[in-house]
Amino acid sequence: MNDSGKSGNGQAAAAGGARPAVLSLSIKEKAALYAAYMPYLKNGGMFVPTTRPYQLSDDVYLILTLLDDPTRIPVAGKVVWISPAAGGNKTPGIGVHFPADETGQSARKRIEDALGAALKSARPTHTL
Repeated sequence: MNDSGKSGNGQAAAAGGARPAVLSLSIKEKAALYAAYMPYLKNGGMFVPTTRPYQLSDDVYLILTLLDDPTRIPVAGKVVWISPAAGGNKTPGIGVHFPADETGQSARKRIEDALGAALKSARPTHTL
């Protein structure tokens, strides 16, 4: 079973079957990127909306598309946050921690460059 998953509001879909799971996330607006980015993680990370069940430390492969840039950013990571579908008013999904390697550093830099001064905002996010 394969779901295609790209939309302007940050929705993601998983390609079912093999591990690690492959998630595709397309974020078109800076506010949505701010809400999904997890800068407090050591290597940075991203909240990925999904109703698929995951466990902490599951390996996932994330393909990011940010704002108006058509370049896809592939990054492997680990699940470090879970907002369950039955979790009340929070968006269901997972937090993916980027690796310490070059792909994780590159993804973090691209996100932080795109966010610029918005990184210092106190607005709530999907995870805090």
